[in-house]
Amino acid sequence: MRIEDIQPAAGSRKRRKRVGRGFGSGHGKTSCKGHKGQKARSGGPKGAGFEGGQMPLQRRIPKRGFTNNFGVEYAIVNLDVIEKLRSEGTVTLELLIDRGVIKDMKNGLKVLGNGMLQGPVTVRADAFSDSATAKIQAAGGKAEVL
Repeated sequence: MRIEDIQPAAGSRKRRKRVGRGFGSGHGKTSCKGHKGQKARSGGPKGAGFEGGQMPLQRRIPKRGFTNNFGVEYAIVNLDVIEKLRSEGTVTLELLIDRGVIKDMKNGLKVLGNGMLQGPVTVRADAFSDSATAKIQAAGGKAEVL
């Protein structure tokens, strides 16, 4: 938002300011801009980040890293959390969201192998780590990839 975009509230009787229309209006001569200087010129003050001609901060600091456009980001859950939900029978993304374990589902669910399972459980997810798959099968459960 800029200062020139501000308008009176709907239904208001406030009239717009007409500047540069003679001294009788109260807005003549310098048109409410004061005397001289950068802010009095046409084009107004310089934009955000302008440092008087000095190289701006966002251009002085080096760029680092990159964004992988093809990367898939999963909501992750470990086996120790699944162990607590083992009594539910089948653990799915919807169940984890309902229980408040996962806040954001992102691009699906990935199960990681941190923790141990004490009994069989069926887990449905988009991806599994190798250790998670091995531990689920060792406990007598099933790891179903969606």
